[in-house]
Amino acid sequence: MSDDTFDELTKKTVSRRDFLKMAGVAGVAVGASAGLGGLLAACGGTEESTTTTAAATTTTAAATGTTAGATTTSASAGVEMGAELKMGFVSPLTGPLASFGVPDKYCADRWREASGDGLVCGDGKKHPVSIEVMDSQSDSNRAAQVAGDLINNSKVDIMMVASTPDTVTPVVEQCEAGGCPVVSTDCPWQTYMGANKEYKWSYHSFFGAEDFFTINESCYSKIQSNKIIGALYDNTADGNFFSANAPQYMEAKGYKVIMPSNFQVGSEDFTAQITAFKNGGVELIMGNMIPPDFTNFWKQAAQQGLSPKACLVGKAILFPQSVEALGDIANGLMTELWWHRTFPWKSSLTGETCAQLADDFEAKTGQEQTAPLLHYVCGEMAIYAVTNATDPKSKDAVLAVLETLKLDTIIGLIDFTAPIIAATGPGPADWPAGPGHKTKNVYDHGLGGSQWLMQGGKWKFDSVPIDKAAAPYMLDSTLQPAKPLPIPAA
Repeated sequence: MSDDTFDELTKKTVSRRDFLKMAGVAGVAVGASAGLGGLLAACGGTEESTTTTAAATTTTAAATGTTAGATTTSASAGVEMGAELKMGFVSPLTGPLASFGVPDKYCADRWREASGDGLVCGDGKKHPVSIEVMDSQSDSNRAAQVAGDLINNSKVDIMMVASTPDTVTPVVEQCEAGGCPVVSTDCPWQTYMGANKEYKWSYHSFFGAEDFFTINESCYSKIQSNKIIGALYDNTADGNFFSANAPQYMEAKGYKVIMPSNFQVGSEDFTAQITAFKNGGVELIMGNMIPPDFTNFWKQAAQQGLSPKACLVGKAILFPQSVEALGDIANGLMTELWWHRTFPWKSSLTGETCAQLADDFEAKTGQEQTAPLLHYVCGEMAIYAVTNATDPKSKDAVLAVLETLKLDTIIGLIDFTAPIIAATGPGPADWPAGPGHKTKNVYDHGLGGSQWLMQGGKWKFDSVPIDKAAAPYMLDSTLQPAKPLPIPAA
């Protein structure tokens, strides 16, 4: 199999390495971050920094504690010091999923800043904090391996993980086997649960099939079409789950679905799928795939004359860099909206609004805000758990906090004390769409819909909210009307 990607616009062949360079998502090294001056001043701390390069672990300074009310507590000069708290974070810093590594690195740096020179925990002691970030290399086996290393060798007190089922599932399974508390996001919750009815050590916040299917149908309903959908899914945990369930949901809503067999990740020729869609009169596209695969498909679709009226795919075009790599033919593409600067939430660590967090990310990385900034919530949950544990070095004590966690975060309320919402049927989408406590281990934060539009602003494409069918917290004033494809360039 070739590692080249065909660029329909330039008629040139682009290597996967070059694709990642274009997308701004080449391998990311884990680095240390300086403390936030404003946060340090507010906490009454002094800034120090100790970095362990080999382990990619950093401990920075500011006496910060987190409570359910999202308050910050300073430690007095005479507070007793406790043992170091170790947190692990598994992320795909390199490989096909490296787009997720950019916000992951940013979030890790912000957690270090918020942890400062120690957290005053439930035992009354001030504990230094280290956060060790390990690269999964976008490989499930590697994710399991590094998670095992963090548990057994680094002896982390709590684990954090995000960035698709290919990263989340193996890490959660390792934590269950090793008896390590773990908090996670960015994995549809039905895929996260898998065959397990519940976990002991794992707590998760992300949307589910009920939300994704709801916003698919709602976004498509905004565009006048023949209601014939072409479905495109890869042979991954995500793809297999959605391909087994999405068509049935959409057909029950009155759509016809044409779905070829699931393709292998890294496929370079989508002629068969495009031909099937053209022959079937497809005017709508839905799917789930990684950025390089969607780039190949969409450029080949344009070259071969497939002209749908709307296209909403998961994962592939979450990132502005992935959209920009497509050029003008990306104008009008839709995707799910996990998180956005317009959402009405604040950080439990610093009090920053979503807009302020987005601004800080853009200033520090030089890149446009991205939906996976919601990975920040992992640090909020983890820091809350150890801070409120009666003994933060006891995994049972940390778990006890997670089991009753109720916290306002950058992605909204997470409340594991709320009544569990019952399913209305046997299917994976048979829950009410929108936020809520869906299973013992899952709090669903809801999901919006968005569209990438060229509006002539600071960035080539803007992520424009267009749908709140599964996200009632989204403000009507932030929503714009959906526009059909193709949309002329601005």
